Amino acid sequence: MELIATAIIIGLGALGAGIGNGLIVNGTVLGQARQPELKNELRQTMFIGIGLVEALPIIGVAVGFLLLNS
Repeated sequence: MELIATAIIIGLGALGAGIGNGLIVNGTVLGQARQPELKNELRQTMFIGIGLVEALPIIGVAVGFLLLNS
């Protein structure tokens, strides 16, 4: 049962992160198309957003390993 729970936690975390990263990059590309002079600021904000989105799957992997080892 722990294996199924771990697989679900990691899989849904990866799915959510993929969707979130896609939305962030989409917004950045649209912003750069509208205002090319803000390219550097938009890119910096994009990387911060991607870092925050990627934190949740990493936490999910840690929780999954805790479930496996308990």
